[in-house]
Amino acid sequence: MGHASTDTEGRIADLDGLKALAHPLRVQIIEALSTYGEQTASRLAERLGESSGATSYHLRQLEKHGYVREVTDRGTGRERWWERVPGPIQLGNAELDETEAGRAASRVIMREWLHHRELGLRDVIERGHEVLSPAWRDALALQSASVHVTAEQLDDLNHRVSDLIVDFAREHRGQRVPGSRPVHLQYYAFPVLDGEEIAAETSASAETTDLVTDSSSESKG
Repeated sequence: MGHASTDTEGRIADLDGLKALAHPLRVQIIEALSTYGEQTASRLAERLGESSGATSYHLRQLEKHGYVREVTDRGTGRERWWERVPGPIQLGNAELDETEAGRAASRVIMREWLHHRELGLRDVIERGHEVLSPAWRDALALQSASVHVTAEQLDDLNHRVSDLIVDFAREHRGQRVPGSRPVHLQYYAFPVLDGEEIAAETSASAETTDLVTDSSSESKG
């Protein structure tokens, strides 16, 4: 299934870890902790429209598999604070992709993750102009491009972009300075499923036309 990450650097989930995360509310909890920082079960429940009993239970399950941890120097015995364990959760590897259980768990996680990231993007499109300051409107960008490339070329681009995002996130992780706010960095690169792959024997003659169909659009602010 390739690679998908809910953050930027770190662990590759094993099958047990994937199964533990393959629950819509658990993905939502990970997303909320990643975006808004430390939370209690009751705060998460209010934010996600769930009961505090449900968020408490799922936080404990996520803790067992190393996805979240208690903030030990904050809160009381009755009110525990939780934070996301730093680093990404990489979904999918060659071994897990060979099992239906691994593929099924990855699909659940990726669908839920993508759903919530799309909601955030749609919210920016619908309300960004009214909610954001001119400086933040100018700083956001939505960009896309369509190209005709090989799997190796796409994989090379993915690694270059991933390295850039990892370095940027590592540099600013934990930053809480005046003027800063939560920001989502999203990047997708995938083959068009109903597109036709040029056969190997004709690839040489196609090299001279590679990328000539490139088209891109960008909107800012």
